[in-house]
Amino acid sequence: QVRFVESGGGLVQPGGSLRLSCAAPRTSGSISPYWMGWYRPASGKQRELVARVSLGSNTNYADPVKERYTISTDNTKNTVYLQMNSLNPEDAAVYYCNLSPSLNGYWGQGTQVTVSS
Repeated sequence: QVRFVESGGGLVQPGGSLRLSCAAPRTSGSISPYWMGWYRPASGKQRELVARVSLGSNTNYADPVKERYTISTDNTKNTVYLQMNSLNPEDAAVYYCNLSPSLNGYWGQGTQVTVSS
């Protein structure tokens, strides 16, 4: 059983920054070739991918967060980070971590990001 554990969310003023963390247990099997990503709710029950990182540290970002978010990993901690800068109210959401493509059984509780004056 693998569950990602998200943390680091909170309340920030417009223009501020947050750093989210996503911790996952190390497994004995290889996860290659999966990427890991950060998601937030979209239409219906879907979640949209906002950023992802590969085992080789290649990265992709959704257009709304390009130039503002940075995804990175700490392999010694089996942790994925999301540095969020220049936040605006449209960024407010519950953020989740998962593989990319995602697997239903791996979703954690998410971490709430609120952007308000």
